[in-house]
Amino acid sequence: GKTVIKPKFDDAGEFQEGRARIKQGNVWGYIDKTGEMAINPQFDWAGEFKKGLALIRLGSKFGYINKTGKLAINPQFDYADDFQAGRARILLDGKWGYIDKNGNIATNPQFDGTEDFGEGLAMIRLGSKYGYIDKTGEIAIEPQFDGTEDFEEGLARIELGGKYGFIDKNGKIVINHRLDSAGWFQEGLANIKLGGKWGYTDKSGKMVISPQFEEAWNFQEGLANIELGGKYGFIDKNGNIVIKPQFGFAGGFQEGLAMIYLGGKFGYIDKTGKIAIKPQFDFTWFFEEGLANIELGGKWGYIDKTGKVVIEPRFEEARNFKEGLARIKLDGKWGYIDKTGEMVSKSQFEDAWDFQEGLASIKLGGKWGYIDKTGEIAIKPQFDLAWSFKEGLAGIKLGRKYGYIDKSGNIVIEPQFGFAGNFN
Repeated sequence: GKTVIKPKFDDAGEFQEGRARIKQGNVWGYIDKTGEMAINPQFDWAGEFKKGLALIRLGSKFGYINKTGKLAINPQFDYADDFQAGRARILLDGKWGYIDKNGNIATNPQFDGTEDFGEGLAMIRLGSKYGYIDKTGEIAIEPQFDGTEDFEEGLARIELGGKYGFIDKNGKIVINHRLDSAGWFQEGLANIKLGGKWGYTDKSGKMVISPQFEEAWNFQEGLANIELGGKYGFIDKNGNIVIKPQFGFAGGFQEGLAMIYLGGKFGYIDKTGKIAIKPQFDFTWFFEEGLANIELGGKWGYIDKTGKVVIEPRFEEARNFKEGLARIKLDGKWGYIDKTGEMVSKSQFEDAWDFQEGLASIKLGGKWGYIDKTGEIAIKPQFDLAWSFKEGLAGIKLGRKYGYIDKSGNIVIEPQFGFAGNFN
């Protein structure tokens, strides 16, 4: 196609709300869709515009600008998130709080841990106990639980005294914390374990499918895989067995097919229970992006949904496709292939992870770094550990401490933590 904006930047993001972030030298700015400079490069880091504001960093402090480039909220925070539901998480002097879009403190930085708002509430941690706050910053549910999850479909899983239950948004225990284990609500039901058996509960706490299975997984595409009498099959949401337990193993449905183990080999069935791809493989995995990785004769390759081998088994290991590329192992080293089986990055890495947000973490010469989708080194290997990117940041380890970097490899949160996970 026609080149609209000539390649001249050291880095660039996607257009959001009419602006795209670009990097010239060591500083970031923004261009408009004609390629004209809308905001001159001046920031040490810059995020994408969302609802009129963009998160930026000047020096070691985070703030926000509007579309003219004017500071809307002065850089003053040790870390800050994008706004969600009118609030943004901020880190100040080791404590987490929230601000509104005017930069006013909505919730004083006081928590040892926080999450984004979801369904009107945000999970917070004080010491070792978890609770929730509302958007005014008031404690909505007192920190009292040993563990909590985000609200989904109006309920959140809680842990108390080694047992599990569910609460509503008023903090009322809807499903008593008497469960030996619990999954999460998916497609309206949650898998729970009671008295050594698995069943399902609805959001009212009613046991809609009584505990009777040795194992039970979440519903996917309307069906759930269960184990009964040592065999695997599938049930519907009424608890009816729609595919009788007959398999040595069965995975959940994904992209219309589920992997099964029968007669010492792996294959796939459709939702009627009919064999879609006959069991012939030594091992298989789920379909993702239209392909599934299969093992045959000690080597891994890929099939399509008709069962046709589209990439011949020749790899020592192979993972699912993510963002159009898959990591494979050849001659003891990891590399990446495209969907034609062509090598995008030759097998050279000691370890590697899937692509996420356009980059993949790789280990080379004992250190971790990142490559882009062309297979080029985007961030040179220098870290003792490196996670995948999430929301523009990745957790890294230097020495014995964890911090965060941006996609240019700049450290935006200094390594200071005993552990650091992904932002979500």
